[in-house]
Amino acid sequence: MSLYTRTGDKGFTQLPGPDGSGGLRLRKDDVRLAAVGGLDELNSALGLAQSEAVRVEHLGIRETLDGTQQELLAMGAVIATAMVGGPATTEVKQSWVDRMERQIDELAGQLPPLSHFIVPGGCELACRLHVARCVARRAERAVVSAVSAAGVSNQFDTPVAVMLRYLNRLSDLLFVLARKANEDAGCGDVIWKR
Repeated sequence: MSLYTRTGDKGFTQLPGPDGSGGLRLRKDDVRLAAVGGLDELNSALGLAQSEAVRVEHLGIRETLDGTQQELLAMGAVIATAMVGGPATTEVKQSWVDRMERQIDELAGQLPPLSHFIVPGGCELACRLHVARCVARRAERAVVSAVSAAGVSNQFDTPVAVMLRYLNRLSDLLFVLARKANEDAGCGDVIWKR
């Protein structure tokens, strides 16, 4: 089987239908595809941060992010099926958001209180986490745009609503992990000097 199909050569792609066939043909610049692509880009940025955490043997950060990439793949599947009006093919769980909130609280308790804005910088791991944080914010904005364009419900208990909470918390978690990486590397925060 060939890796390339040539079906997207004219600037279109196909989202599968709810039953796995047919689906929706979209221009590649469609906001719905931007959301799926944003989640993929975020997943790649997390992989890059994870590889640095492994390289510098920061097991705490690696373990904190374990499973996050799998969760993002699940969200990509949910957003793709929601865009074609199908039922969610996988779950997005509130327990994932709850877990991140506990992690954020625990990590923040180990760090000096913030009294200034900080500049993204410091050690390589912190820098990669800051980049992932920015990508998470962009993915969140792309998902909001896609949800709005598709008229998908984002009521509190829907998979899309949980996804939006998840992405919002993930960027917070990445921020505190970047601070933790700098603290553990002996760099501390890079303070914005006005």
